[in-house]
Amino acid sequence: MASVDVIDVKKSYGAQKVIHGVSIAIKDGEFVTLVGPSGCGKSTLLRMIAGLEPISEGGLKIGERFVNDLPPRDRDIAMVFQSYALYPHKTVAENMGFALKIRKTPKAEIDERVRKAAEILDLGPYLARYPRQLSGGQRQRVAMGRAIVRAPQVFLFDEPLSNLDAKLRVQMRAEIKELHQRLKTTTIYVTHDQIEAMTMADRIVVLHDGIIEQIGSPLELYDRPANLFVAGFIGSPAMNMIKGRLESSPSPHFVTDDGMELPVAGIPAGGEGKRVIYGIRPEHFTLGGSLQAKVVVVEPTGSETQVFAHIGEQKLLGVFRERVTVGPGQVLALTPAVEAVHLFDAETGLRLN
Repeated sequence: MASVDVIDVKKSYGAQKVIHGVSIAIKDGEFVTLVGPSGCGKSTLLRMIAGLEPISEGGLKIGERFVNDLPPRDRDIAMVFQSYALYPHKTVAENMGFALKIRKTPKAEIDERVRKAAEILDLGPYLARYPRQLSGGQRQRVAMGRAIVRAPQVFLFDEPLSNLDAKLRVQMRAEIKELHQRLKTTTIYVTHDQIEAMTMADRIVVLHDGIIEQIGSPLELYDRPANLFVAGFIGSPAMNMIKGRLESSPSPHFVTDDGMELPVAGIPAGGEGKRVIYGIRPEHFTLGGSLQAKVVVVEPTGSETQVFAHIGEQKLLGVFRERVTVGPGQVLALTPAVEAVHLFDAETGLRLN
């Protein structure tokens, strides 16, 4: 196992800059997720760590050595791709042990390491089968097993669950996290799915247009997003963003563009009259109160009810554990939880409170 240090790394394709000076210090044994929308640079960054893409500027350390100029085979990493990349004419056991065979590892050692990896991943009964005889989840476990038998210092995952159906993704998510807890190998995981990032990672790196927007634990990013981008990207359903301004008289409050008043805990220095975005997550409303929301759609899911509504011309989503008996066109009275309100500068997008 080893730490990974990404030091002011930049990437350009000719005149086109795609990574703009990214720095991340990943601890030995840590599970770090790179998350962001398509085109943000997360897979490019992972490929540079793997040695599949050259670094234009900056440094990359794995353990105590700089690896900028080392080929992938000498970096002691193992990568699991979105596509399973299995050899169709080889059995599960042969696929898992192929990298060791290329290294001329003794057959007895290969067999032992394949057997141990198969036990970890519940692949024992399938070692003699071919990829075509396996389900999608089983094939992904074989790809993970191929990485495990190499006993690398660092695991790299590039959107490994994207090809699986929703139920299987949830199952595999838990299996990958359990695998990390067992092996304690440094892991860097790329995904565009913020639910994967939230549920699996020790720390999340949020990327946007080739820069880091915020780094922190899942709950740090959820509870204190640094800016509007992180606030809107982390959390499902997404945070409500209401436009308006702050006023202090007769007491601190927020006034929407439609003239509705919402409570705030206080006004930041210099915030009087300032144009801001009032952010509140859907689950931070309680039923009853002075906020009048006109219901548009009600979506009961069993464990909770999602209510899509309007306050004036602005959209609002509330999520309630209680059974909400309202229909489209009706008015729902709500109270936002003041302690859960986020205020963002309307111009810069930066967090104010």
